[in-house]
Amino acid sequence: MSTPTRHPYLDHPGPIAFAHRGGAADGLENTVTQFRRAVELGYRYIETDVHATADGRLVAFHDDTLDRVTDGAGRIADLPWEDVRHARVAGHEPLPLFEELLEEFPEVRWNVDAKAEPALRPLLDLIARTDSYDRVCVGSFSEARVLRAQRLAGPRLATSFGTRGVVGLRLRSWGLPAAVRRSAVAAQVPESQSGVPVVDRRFVRAAHARGLHVHVWTINEPERMHRLLDLGVDGIMTDHIDTLREVMQKRGVWF
Repeated sequence: MSTPTRHPYLDHPGPIAFAHRGGAADGLENTVTQFRRAVELGYRYIETDVHATADGRLVAFHDDTLDRVTDGAGRIADLPWEDVRHARVAGHEPLPLFEELLEEFPEVRWNVDAKAEPALRPLLDLIARTDSYDRVCVGSFSEARVLRAQRLAGPRLATSFGTRGVVGLRLRSWGLPAAVRRSAVAAQVPESQSGVPVVDRRFVRAAHARGLHVHVWTINEPERMHRLLDLGVDGIMTDHIDTLREVMQKRGVWF
């Protein structure tokens, strides 16, 4: 049974398949080429990350530095866009601005991790300017950051829990008292953390009782995908976009 939709962002028949960084297993994470491949496979939800450059441009990129996956170097927050734009993922793919992604893929809904505080205001300004409230869910490990986003943007903005919110929901699932933010629309969580299970039937039940979706990251093995879908989770984020597509097709829930 699907969870009642609390926000237009979550208006989707059945469990949601998220392409994590577009499908990071292909080695071209957070690039237009990889996002396009996910869309061509049928993905309509994509997870990405954003950082702000020194001059306030919002780049879709996971790391705070260019060093790991590009031929460039340095912290994005310390560099102007003019320098960042010349870096290439895998030696040939440019870094996209998030605004360009909203324009390039008008049918896609984006799950966006605001990786650092300087990215938050530019992200909220962009969502407001492009009226993309139904297309973007903002998340962060920092509960304070997503709470600040919610307060600044108001109820039109979809947000997920930060770490503190997830802990509160986990405690509630065990019958323990804990504060749980009412304005979130989803708990986006790992299957386990430091060897401690996060997602089980009690957790899913506690989330659904509060009208929250449960989205689990980052799941790449088919047996884990099946197990989580059997538990009733509402979404799975994966690096292996072909695998998740095949699993959902076999279960008749690929839409």
